[in-house]
Amino acid sequence: MGSSNTVICPICSRRVPEEIINRHLDAGCKDVITGPSSPKKTPRTPSTQSVAPIFSQARSSGSRRDPQSSTQLGQRSAGSKLFQKRKSAADAAPPLFQPTPAKRSKQAMSISSRMQAASPLAERLRPNTLEDFVGQIHLTGPNSLLFTFTEKGATGSMIFWGPPGCGKTTLARLVAKRTNAVFKELSATVVGINDVRPIFEEAKTALQLTGRRTIIFLDEIHRFTRSQQDIFLPFLERGHVQLIGATTENPSFKLNGALLSRCRVFVLERLTDEEITEIVKKAIARVAPSGADGASAGTAASADSPAIQTYGAPSTQSSLLSFSPISSSQVQSSQSDVTSQPSTSTPASSQTLFPRYPHITPRIISSMASLSAGDARTALSLLEFVLLAAVDTPEAALLDSIKCTVATSYDRTGDARYDLISALHKCIRSSQGGAALYWLARMLQAGEDPLYIARRLVVCASEDIGMADAQALPLAMAALQACQVIGMPECRINLAHVVTYLSEAPKSTRALEGYNRALELAKQDMTLPVPLQMRNAPTGLMKDLGYAKDYKYQPDFAHPVTNEYLPLQIREEVILRKDGDLSGKTWDDDALKQWEEKENGGQEWKGRNTVAPSHDVGETC
Repeated sequence: MGSSNTVICPICSRRVPEEIINRHLDAGCKDVITGPSSPKKTPRTPSTQSVAPIFSQARSSGSRRDPQSSTQLGQRSAGSKLFQKRKSAADAAPPLFQPTPAKRSKQAMSISSRMQAASPLAERLRPNTLEDFVGQIHLTGPNSLLFTFTEKGATGSMIFWGPPGCGKTTLARLVAKRTNAVFKELSATVVGINDVRPIFEEAKTALQLTGRRTIIFLDEIHRFTRSQQDIFLPFLERGHVQLIGATTENPSFKLNGALLSRCRVFVLERLTDEEITEIVKKAIARVAPSGADGASAGTAASADSPAIQTYGAPSTQSSLLSFSPISSSQVQSSQSDVTSQPSTSTPASSQTLFPRYPHITPRIISSMASLSAGDARTALSLLEFVLLAAVDTPEAALLDSIKCTVATSYDRTGDARYDLISALHKCIRSSQGGAALYWLARMLQAGEDPLYIARRLVVCASEDIGMADAQALPLAMAALQACQVIGMPECRINLAHVVTYLSEAPKSTRALEGYNRALELAKQDMTLPVPLQMRNAPTGLMKDLGYAKDYKYQPDFAHPVTNEYLPLQIREEVILRKDGDLSGKTWDDDALKQWEEKENGGQEWKGRNTVAPSHDVGETC
């Protein structure tokens, strides 16, 4: 019995009979044929084609055959026939150890269950639809631009920029699922250019055969160098693939301009405590305990769905966390049933929101939301830790335990570092000493180098205090030297001293503003000659040429004198303004009223009547 040839489908990578590959691709790989169909038997007809004369000529009677060779030829012929018979029988018999379809499905389910059980809770509880996605309402809302794109089935290439745990990977998967696109997920931490190139060819083939687009999701895309990022450019230009990159770093600094021009950048914000609380409550509603007896209160996982995690040794009776897909409406109804119960005299901090987990109190949930710092992955990791705790664990002990498991996230090379130092500088500039000390403490507690802070304070002393207090710069330099000599933790006192002094010192930016005006004039023409009076005349020839002629040496006079200090073209320009000169400053009455209400106890600023808007001060309505 013969069998038709099979080919590997370029989309689903399964074997399909060659004669139906086109119908298989047109159906979107849904009618997967696991085995070739048996062809109909057709009776063989004797061939009428003439044979070569050499094969049709009869052997002459006079020809002799060697008896030994005839015997060997007969043995080979008999052995060949026996081999063909055994081979046919082996082909007709089913292969050994071939699992039945039921066994194959159970084996696949067992492998899938083990792989799923190894993943953390945050991975197992990802939402399956955009409607279940929590947070980022500016991207997932009904009227958002991204939601409109997904409804039309085409998203284009995008960059998701946001902090860890805000939903970048989940959102990319949901977008691909909603647009029915082929989804390829990669991580720039483990793949290179050679791993990406084959996907481009597969995407091109899939687009030609089925019309389905391919979305390449590249996590941590900022790990690719600028030359590696260029590999996407021609394929994005032709539309063969759509790229969704996820990054925690600023794309303006980490991605090249050519790639950014072909992608839309969507900013994902850090999740609020309310959104983290909603995620945690939904997760608790989906997780159901299953003991040895298989019974549990409330909603339990079905028999077909395997437990999502097994903790402890197999011999011990460890708790199994299994989940069942519960809709948002079921979660809300379960929470409303809990809140509709008559209140008792139990304190608010120890009320039970979930009867199956009496140790998870509102205070525990709020603490998890606060400690996660807007990171849903961290919150679900804390929840997994809490679910494993004994139900009779005291609330205070559980709170101390989860606080010890959270590590402070601080990257000296990331945007957070520059955001914190910027906040410190701006608080000093605004004379907000308390707020400046807070940001100083945040940075030092996170492990920031005190010399980095001290160098910024030296800059702040000249930039913002400047001529208003001549002692600011020497004090800042003394703090820098103290940090070099003493080091942490004692040098925190020196830094706090300088931060407080600079915050309360009067402010003046005359020097910085004067330099900026001088810089603009210098850029206009770098060839303006130095006036002859200002030139040095060390030789007689230079004196004869008029260098330093009529220069008036100020110490020789008992009164002020003047010279030609600037080139003739800019002689009338005012570069350094007088102290108290408010020309060019803005008068914003609304901003002043806001300061009076928040910072001055509702009283009017004492300079309101002395500094009035004039033609020199720009007034903002």
